[in-house]
Formats: sequence, C-alpha cells, structure tokens
Amino acid sequence: MGMDLGLKRELEEKVRAGVRLSREDGIALYESDDLAWLGGLAHEVRTRKNGDVVHFNVNRHLNMTNVCTASCAYCSFQRKPGEKDAYTMRIEEAVKLAKAMEPENLTELHIVNGLHPNLPWRYYPRSLRELKAALPNVSLKAFTATEIHHFETISGMSASEILDELIDAGLESLTGGGAEIFDWEVRQHIVDHRTHWEDWSRIHRLAHEKGLKTPSTMLYGHIEEPRHRVDHVLRLRELQDETGGFQVFIPLRYQHDFVDMRDGKVRNRLQARTQMATGAEALKTFAVSRLLFDNVPHVKVFWVMHGVQTAQLALQHGADDMDGSVVEYKITHDADDFGTPNKLTREDLLDLIRDAGFRPVERNTRYEIIREYDGPDPERRESPQPMRV
Repeated sequence: MGMDLGLKRELEEKVRAGVRLSREDGIALYESDDLAWLGGLAHEVRTRKNGDVVHFNVNRHLNMTNVCTASCAYCSFQRKPGEKDAYTMRIEEAVKLAKAMEPENLTELHIVNGLHPNLPWRYYPRSLRELKAALPNVSLKAFTATEIHHFETISGMSASEILDELIDAGLESLTGGGAEIFDWEVRQHIVDHRTHWEDWSRIHRLAHEKGLKTPSTMLYGHIEEPRHRVDHVLRLRELQDETGGFQVFIPLRYQHDFVDMRDGKVRNRLQARTQMATGAEALKTFAVSRLLFDNVPHVKVFWVMHGVQTAQLALQHGADDMDGSVVEYKITHDADDFGTPNKLTREDLLDLIRDAGFRPVERNTRYEIIREYDGPDPERRESPQPMRV
C-alpha cells in the first residue's frame, strides 16, 4: 500500500523536529511499502543518536537448565523433567564451562534458564557468586523477569529482596526475555507462564530503581499484527519515560523449529500456522521500532535470529548494535538450516561492521566503551558507506 504523500511529509517533519510519534503514526509506518524511505528516516534517527558507530560486545550464553514448567507455544528449548535431553548443570559444572571461555577475552556472560520446578532458590545467587569469583572481570547479565517472578514463587521472597540478593551476588543486568508480545489478544495464545505485562514491567521498574540498566525485547513475526508491535513498543516507551532504565531495544525474529524436531517432537506449536518474517519485514520492524521508541539509546540486531546479511542491513534501518560473539545459542538456534553461524569472533564482527560501512566500537554490558576501532578503509573504492542522511 502506498502512503499518502501528505502523511509521508507530515511524518518526516515530525521525526526531523523530534516530535513524538503516536500509535496511529506507528501503524501508518507499518502500512507503508516504501522500505527505502522508512529505512532512511530511521537511519537519520540512529545517526543523530549514535553517529556512524556500531556497538558490539564479546559475550557467551550460558543456559544452566532447559527444564521448564512452561510450554510456551513458540519455544523449542524447554524440556520436561525426565525427558531424554533434559539437563541441569551443577554449579561447579557451569563454572567450569564459563572458565573455559576466559581466553576469548569475553566481557559478558548472558544467563537464561528454564523455569525449573525443583531447583531451590539458593541455587541461583550461589551460581552467580561462584561465576563472579571465577570470572571477576566478566559482567553477569542474568535471568528474565519471568525467572525473577518464578523465584518469588519458590523462595517466598519479594522481587525487591530477590534483586537485592542477586545484585549482592554479582548481577549487573537482567536480560530482556519474557516480553514476547504484551497484548493479551496475542499473548494468551503464545505464552504458558504467569508473567505478563504487569509483572514484567513491575520487575524491570524495580531493577531500574536499584540502579540496574536492562534491555527490552519483542518477539515478532508469528501470529501478531503490526498494531500489536506498536502497542508493545509504546508500553516500553512509557515505562522508559518513567524510569530511564532501558539501554537497548531488541526485536527478536520468531523462529521455526528446525533443529530440535530431529528427536521426532515439534515443540513449536505455532509453526503449523505461521511463516517466519521475511528480511524486508524484519527491516521494516527495525525501522519503525527506532522511529517509535524515541527515548531508548540503542537498537540491537541479534544476528543469530536474523542471519548475518539481514543483520548488516538492519544497521542501515535503525539498529546500532550487532550484539556479541555468542558462540552457542540454544534457545531458538537453527544454524544448520538457516545459514546462521554458531559463532562470530571479535574479528568476524569487526569485518561485518566495516563491511556494512560503519565504525566498530566494543562495549561492555553497561554500554561503556572498551575499545574503538578504525572504520572502513576510505581508500578502497568499493568501501561501503552508511546510508546518506
């Protein structure tokens, strides 16, 4: 659908004047089929906020258990107790695994688990303490709001007390997971745990009050419609107005269950009636998110879920962060079928960022700069340049 030229001009003027876009504006942007125009507008905003920089960090994901009481419709990670490939690491095992990653000069461990029905609450702060003792220079970015809510249930403590203890044990940031899509119209069909907008926002608000900076996410490209994405971003924007605690927004591309179905079970119950978002839909989602979510400093493209080429293009459509080196990602990873590598080294990331025409900057979990690198070689005739604004 082509957008009325008058509306196009009006939206351009709003964006360039720094006027906040409305719900109706967001829906109108999704209805535009002019991706070059959308991308250009989002690129203006990302350039105003972040210049020609693309941030990245060197991180590893650690999933200490895949045993989960929930059976969310989109999830192929969870296993029930007693299933053949269900696992739960002893803390010593998790520390040993994390310690083996040390030579890669990583700066962040990203820890997400299933909602285990039998693990005691003490397992979680103890695991952080021992990981921090083993890797004192590595930031611990751990647990979703859903997990914190689960800890309230198993410990009898409040989220405030839980966060205090986890921070004391070394927690530096929550993760952004458990958000999916907040609108109940969609959420009731995809989520099988108790943590919805009210508790997700309560827990992130508490974390922000305690001085933590956290990421925010949105799982898109399944049964939701553009209006649900707009609603999701506007809820986050309003909470950001209140707390200022979100550092980054991460649109996560919903994945079909390619790898895990090899054991004969298709755990992703949505895929029979869904198609994954195309590259163009992904780029549109990044562009509209950057334009709507005007008070979040960064927009991250998680290359594992988008593929490397779409991730590079997202940097021209509002994103300014390429995530990290990751190495192993179990939650939705479909490397064998989707063509996404399991691992990008620091050198790989530098090459990809320069190849997209940007200047790489290595950051830590709090977006403090660790090291700046040279951008693309201006002497190379074929050297790419960021979209002109």
